[in-house]
Amino acid sequence: MSGDARKRAEGLSYLTGFGNEHASEAVPGALPEGRNAPQRAPLGLYAEQLSGAAFTEPRAHNRRSWLYRIRPSAAHPRFTRTANGSIRTAPFTEAVPDPNRLRWNPLPEPAAGTDFLAGLWTLGGNGDATQRAGMAVHLYHANASMERVFSDADGELLIVPERGGLLLHTEFGRLHVEPAHVALIPRGVRFRVELLDESARGYVCENYGAPFRLPDLGPIGANGLANARDFRAPVAAYEDVEGPVEVVNKFCGNLWTATYDHSPLDVVAWHGNHVPYVYDLRRFNVIGSISYDHPDPSIFTVLTSPSDTPGLAGVDFVVFAPRWLVGEDTFRPPYFHRNVMTEYMGLIEGAYDAKAEGFVPGGGSLHNMMSAHGPDRETFERASAAELKPQKIDDGLAFMFETRWPLTLTPDAAGADHLQRAYDDVWRGLTRNFRI
Repeated sequence: MSGDARKRAEGLSYLTGFGNEHASEAVPGALPEGRNAPQRAPLGLYAEQLSGAAFTEPRAHNRRSWLYRIRPSAAHPRFTRTANGSIRTAPFTEAVPDPNRLRWNPLPEPAAGTDFLAGLWTLGGNGDATQRAGMAVHLYHANASMERVFSDADGELLIVPERGGLLLHTEFGRLHVEPAHVALIPRGVRFRVELLDESARGYVCENYGAPFRLPDLGPIGANGLANARDFRAPVAAYEDVEGPVEVVNKFCGNLWTATYDHSPLDVVAWHGNHVPYVYDLRRFNVIGSISYDHPDPSIFTVLTSPSDTPGLAGVDFVVFAPRWLVGEDTFRPPYFHRNVMTEYMGLIEGAYDAKAEGFVPGGGSLHNMMSAHGPDRETFERASAAELKPQKIDDGLAFMFETRWPLTLTPDAAGADHLQRAYDDVWRGLTRNFRI
């Protein structure tokens, strides 16, 4: 990475608090007082509202921001279709859902000059983007910074870096995102990805449904899991750039491109709650058992996208962060189970405590609904015989995108060279131990 990029990343400041009404101005006096759209906005700026929810949604769920920009977003030429590359969008109809347990190695090295957008590779998904329901799992592998600007009208993007830092230039300002962080770009927000290292690799959850929010805590009470104050939104920072800039828009599954005569990242001030943010997963406050057994993995939920059925998420984002295991007379790794929910799991660093080998950083596994899975044979035997002293799990960081519907693969994912063809073998040798 360049020294200038490092300085830009290290010199950032942030606003804190999840879902809060924030306000920020890059130039003093750019935010109007008392009115969202006065007859004349300050400093000759244009007032524009970006709505991430219907106007009449309940106040607690409504998402919108007011932007005060050098030129309005409406000042652009016609968009035309461009190639989708390896990006695919729901409904996924090119294949049937697969009940088999599947696992992939990391994406192969990309061709030189591959930016974040060109490096996106769709594994699969569910729902229908045109109906704002469901999700998609993408991976990315890039070795060049973006010169163009991208926005996604189909859904919000939860970016989970696994290797290499990113500097996200957004309409609202800049976010510095490293492995063990996650960043969220709301639906419709324009951004550009600058690499802070020679290459970058990671995962993306494209959420077509209700915006991610913090889960309710129920009997846990007022504190625990992800704290709202640990989510950071950018302060205003604008680009006053004249000249051709390519802008790519993802709309109903296809990419469309237009060449602007200025940078669309020209917001001088803003206020609202439809904003990008970054969160450090190491700040997650893990809750667990201090007697016996262990809670269901839902206790590790960082963010949830609710559906029309209470407690049944369109997609949950779950993290298996460093934690203590102290349960007595307890099989401590994740137990054998079948689940009505579908689980895509990725690994950011280290090792996962339910798998001895084969599940590596940058790779991922898919267990579609009701597929039987759990610890491999080696992990089961070791955990069944282990002396149960207090144990700190601090050598790995894994996550899960958990969704209410089966996940249908793309043909690229089903036939990928990096698909592990012998994944089922990890459960071979689980012998009959039954005795009377």
